[in-house]
Amino acid sequence: MRRYIFLILIYIAALLLTGCTETVSDARQENALPQIYPDYTGVTVPVNIAPLDFCMEDEKVLCIDAVVTDRHGNSLHAQGEESVDFDIDGWHTLLGQNHGDSLSVTVSAKYDDGWHTYRPFSLYVSPDSIDYGICYRLIEPGYEVWSKMGIYERDLSSFDERPLIENTQFEGCVNCHSFNRGNPDDMSLHIRGPHGATLLRHGGGSFTAYNTKTDRTLGFCVYPYWHPSGRYVAYSTNATSQLFHSAGHNRVEVFDTASDLQVYDVEKNELLLSSLLKQDSVYETYPVFSADGRSLYFCAANALPEDSHQLDSIRYNLCRIDFDPATGTFGDRIDIIVEAAAQHKSVSFPRPSYDGRYLCYTLSDYGQFSIWHHEADLWLLDLATGESRPMDGANSDDTESFHNWSTSSRWIVLSSRRDDGLFTRPYFCHVDDKGKVTKAFMLPQRNPRRFYRDRFFSFNVPEFIIRPTRFDGRKESHIINNEARKNFGVR
Repeated sequence: MRRYIFLILIYIAALLLTGCTETVSDARQENALPQIYPDYTGVTVPVNIAPLDFCMEDEKVLCIDAVVTDRHGNSLHAQGEESVDFDIDGWHTLLGQNHGDSLSVTVSAKYDDGWHTYRPFSLYVSPDSIDYGICYRLIEPGYEVWSKMGIYERDLSSFDERPLIENTQFEGCVNCHSFNRGNPDDMSLHIRGPHGATLLRHGGGSFTAYNTKTDRTLGFCVYPYWHPSGRYVAYSTNATSQLFHSAGHNRVEVFDTASDLQVYDVEKNELLLSSLLKQDSVYETYPVFSADGRSLYFCAANALPEDSHQLDSIRYNLCRIDFDPATGTFGDRIDIIVEAAAQHKSVSFPRPSYDGRYLCYTLSDYGQFSIWHHEADLWLLDLATGESRPMDGANSDDTESFHNWSTSSRWIVLSSRRDDGLFTRPYFCHVDDKGKVTKAFMLPQRNPRRFYRDRFFSFNVPEFIIRPTRFDGRKESHIINNEARKNFGVR
């Protein structure tokens, strides 16, 4: 009797979870593809990605039904009132059986006039797996003030998310998290405000809180990027301002009034400086090491005269300087790799693939804070040929800004505002060895419309991680709230 009651309770719970359990019958056959949210039609996905749960764009739907099938007759079924929620184990089994092949998805939706079945769409399952997860900041899309924010990590094969640290644990702002090729053993994290510091961990050890401002540099270190050896971290230091547009397409402008570059030697606790990278007449920012660690790419623009306010004339080129990791010294000249200013465009966020073949960057009309530029798109530079082209599969009619490569150099995570023009969401696309870019898809969520509608946060600076960060927020908050700081030396 108890077992019978238990089974009934399980059945009732299943009904509550799915919202509707109906057989699709007498359905009107539609020739069009289903209008679903997020748009997962025709996308390429990693074999180990979380289930692509979705809703119908039309909120008048009473019930949604989806069947995913492969060429061998295997299938997976899901049904719900607001969203389809695929069984996670069944999803991974089906994808694992079909990597390198396509799946067919048939969607039916029930409205007041009955069921409608739409033309099936395909999902291509790439044999290229994606890294364990991503790490990002969640922040309200404000201008002058913010309340709660934090750094979080998300397992890409499931829906599991956990906070690393939140600003409820200290007074201030947390930002600029960075890892050495996704390895959390080498990690940099900035804290701004009354308890300002840079937290650094090298080789999986404990974190140390640093004061990165010195009497020979412009200010605190920001925008970090690790050298592949783990010995060095490239930083910029920026004097940043913000203003609002009285009219026009863009709401707000964030810009530098001065900026320089430096490289930190983790082992010797020294900042390495070069006169070529700290010129008053040039704004230098967004430094990144090449895949082999022997070059430093960065963005550079001619500084505005002190009495000028023509911010739309600030345009950054993609530049490169040699770097010798054995001696920690820089080359004696700067090369322009992409002369965007000559095209009345501006480069930001250069990111080389870890296999050394490509470099992805953001191109906008001017400036370097492209997240507020609706025209910003991603471009791909072939480092073998020097040819650049837009990443059409990744781009949309709205902002594409920050991005980074997976450790396999086959996936890119990118920040986009295509969803509503205000909130930044993470998207993913595949890049093959010939530079072909597939259609981008949004980070999967359970009941995605409800998730994104109820969560008033932007996903900021998504970075791949190869495993959980093992970041103890309670422990590190004690370090942050403690006034002790280790100073950077300067060579």
